[in-house]
Amino acid sequence: MTEHRKYNVLFLCTHNSARSILAEAALSDLASDRFVGYSAGSHPGTSPNPFALELLGSQGIPTEGLRSKSWDEFAKDGAPEIDFIFTVCDNAAGEVCPIWPGHPAKAHWGVADPSTAEGSDEEKRKAFLRAFVQMRKRIELFASLPFEKLDRIAVQKEMQNIGTLLRDKGE
Repeated sequence: MTEHRKYNVLFLCTHNSARSILAEAALSDLASDRFVGYSAGSHPGTSPNPFALELLGSQGIPTEGLRSKSWDEFAKDGAPEIDFIFTVCDNAAGEVCPIWPGHPAKAHWGVADPSTAEGSDEEKRKAFLRAFVQMRKRIELFASLPFEKLDRIAVQKEMQNIGTLLRDKGE
């Protein structure tokens, strides 16, 4: 992992409308100098969840270009070669994924689905904020890994540890 180029990171979820969209935007906001964030879904919806876009806007994070898309886009010829893949929902983690060119390092970072939150719009906004904060903390830890000093196996282990560590802390 000693290359000095931008790494391509793909966040996967079932519908690619909430958690994976939040993660893609958060990575782009936090570390666009070293990473290119993407997101996709196994059964994508028609568009990002309006609460996700509202939250990103309230955080000053650009939402232009964010769209729900199939993970098949990233398995086709001509797609960017993905270095890291994170599943952010339990459904996507259990599905049979496409064969990814380049054999990227993978980890599961399960986050509760904010789009299933019930109640008032304010309660739904709070669910989206919780998911965003959880993803952002994990992304901050991931982006701070010393990739130039770690081999592929060590990076993959650290990726998984980040998801497990913060899940065990309830974050």
